[in-house]
Amino acid sequence: MSSRLPVITDMPVVEQKAIGGGLEGAERLERETALWIPSMRSPDQAINGAKPLADARGRDMVQNDGYASGAVALNQDNIVGAHYRLNAQPNYRALGATEGWAEEFQEVVEARFNVLAESQDCWLDASRRNTLTGLVRLAVAVFVTTGENVASAEWIRESRRPCSTAVQAISPDRLCNPDGVSDDANLRRGVVIDSRGRPTNYWIREGYPTDPWNYDYRWRLIPAEKPWGRKQMLHIIEQRLPDQSRGIADMVAVLKQMRMTKRFQEIVLQNAVVNATYAASIESELPSNMVFEQLGGGETNFDPLNNYLNNYMNALGSYLDGSKNIAVDGAKIPHLFPGTKLNMQPLGQPGGVGDGFEQSLLRHIAACLGLSYEQFTRDYTKTNYSSARASMTETWKFMQSRKKSVADRFATFVYQLWLEEEVNAGNIPLPRGKTASWFYEPLVKDALSTCSWIGASRGQIDELKETQAALLRIKSGLSTYEIEAAKLGLDWRDLFAQRAREERLVKKYGLAFSLDAQRSGSSAQGTLSDDPDSGTQNDDIKDEEAAA
Repeated sequence: MSSRLPVITDMPVVEQKAIGGGLEGAERLERETALWIPSMRSPDQAINGAKPLADARGRDMVQNDGYASGAVALNQDNIVGAHYRLNAQPNYRALGATEGWAEEFQEVVEARFNVLAESQDCWLDASRRNTLTGLVRLAVAVFVTTGENVASAEWIRESRRPCSTAVQAISPDRLCNPDGVSDDANLRRGVVIDSRGRPTNYWIREGYPTDPWNYDYRWRLIPAEKPWGRKQMLHIIEQRLPDQSRGIADMVAVLKQMRMTKRFQEIVLQNAVVNATYAASIESELPSNMVFEQLGGGETNFDPLNNYLNNYMNALGSYLDGSKNIAVDGAKIPHLFPGTKLNMQPLGQPGGVGDGFEQSLLRHIAACLGLSYEQFTRDYTKTNYSSARASMTETWKFMQSRKKSVADRFATFVYQLWLEEEVNAGNIPLPRGKTASWFYEPLVKDALSTCSWIGASRGQIDELKETQAALLRIKSGLSTYEIEAAKLGLDWRDLFAQRAREERLVKKYGLAFSLDAQRSGSSAQGTLSDDPDSGTQNDDIKDEEAAA
C-alpha cells in the first residue's frame, strides 16, 4: 500500500483579483476617486515640461494681483528687511585656533565686508544695481515667484574696483536646454548632472526666450565650480522629492484659487459700480403699445423710438412743472405722472467682499504660501493679542526656515567668494603659521566662512511684555544678548559699542535724566502687573523700589 496521499487535481482555484486596496485613498470604485488616476512620473517629468507656463502665470499674478504682490513683499520684509548684515562666527575649534584670533577675525572681516556690501557703488553686483541687501531681497522675490534662484560668480578686472568678485543674478527662464533639445539621462532643463545626480554644469541662455534681439539662440555652459573648488554657479531649490532638478513655486498649487479670487472681486466691484450708476428709475404701469399710440406712435415721419421718448418726456415735464411747488413744511413732494412710480436705487454695496466665500479662498491661499490669514490679508479686525501673537509665531517659523534655505544661502555664497579673494590677497588675519593655501584644505573654507545673518526684526505687538520676556530668557540662561538683539534686527557688538560711547558721554557732560522718565517706567510696570492676561512681573524693579 502506497504511503503517498492522493493528489487532487480537479479542485477549483479561486483567482483573487484586486480591484481596490485596503486604503480608501486608493479606492477605484468610489465616485469621488474612480476617475482620479494620476500618472506615475518622475519629479523632473512632472515639473520640467510645465515649469515655463507655471512661472509665467506666477509672474503675471504677482504683477497684477494685490494679494500675490503683497505676499512677495511680506517675504522680503520679514526675511531680509532693510539691512542684511553679516555676523561672522568662524569655527575656531575646528580650525585649531584660539578664541582671541577668532575675535580679531570677526572684527576685521565684518568691518571690511559690511562696508563693501552696502556701498552705493554696488561692487558685489555684476550689474552694479543692487547692494547685498538688494541682491538678497531680489533672490527672495524670485524664489517666491518661481521656486528657485540662479546666480553666477563673476571675476571683473577693473582698476578702481575694491575687489574682483561679483555675482550676476540670472532669471530661471534662462536656465534651459540648448537649442530646445529634450531632457535625457544627464540633462534636466539646463542642468547637467552626473550618474549620482550631482550638478556639474549649467546651460545659461544669453537672453530671454522672447527677446527679439536673441535670434541667434546662443547658450553658455558654466561649470558648477572651478577645479580648485571655487563656486561658479548657485542654484537654490527646495526639493520636495528625490531626483528633482528644478524648483517649483508654492503659489503654483493655488494659482487657480488666486485667479478665482481676483475674478470674484472684479465681478463684485463691477456690480457695485453698476448699482451706483443710476440713483433712481421711473416705472410705468401703462401698457407699452397704448402709451406708444397716445404719444405719437402713429406718425411715420420720425423714428418711432425717438418720437415716443420725446413726446413722453415733454408730457411728463409739463405735468411735473405744474406740481413742483407742492410742499409740506418746506419739504417738496413730487406729484408723478399717472401710472408711474419712482424707484430709488440703493447705492452700490460691495456685497460679499471680505466675507464668506472670499475669506475661504484667502485662507486657502494663505495656508499654501506659509502665511497667516491676518498677515496675508492685513485684516486684524477679528484678532486679539493672543491670536495675533500665535499667527505671528507661525509665520515667523516659516520665515526663519525660508531665510536659512534661501536668503542665508545666497548671502553666504557671496561671502565665501569674497573671503577667498581677501585671504589670497593677505587682507584677512590667519592663525599663526597659516598661509593662503590653507584655505583650500578640506573643510577649512567652511569653518572660516561659518556665519549667521541678521535680517528683519521679528516685530513686537506688546513691547513691554516681550522685552521683559527677553530679559527673563537672558537671566535664566536660555538666551543671549546676541540672539535677542538679532531678533530686533541689531548686531550685538555694534549695540554694545554704541551703549559704551553713550555712557561715556553721559558721564563726560554730567547729564542727569528726568525722574519723570523713571516714574513712567514704574507706572508702566504697574500697569503690566495689573493686567490679568499677563503672567510676567519684573521682580528686579520691585526690589529696587522697596530698597528706595
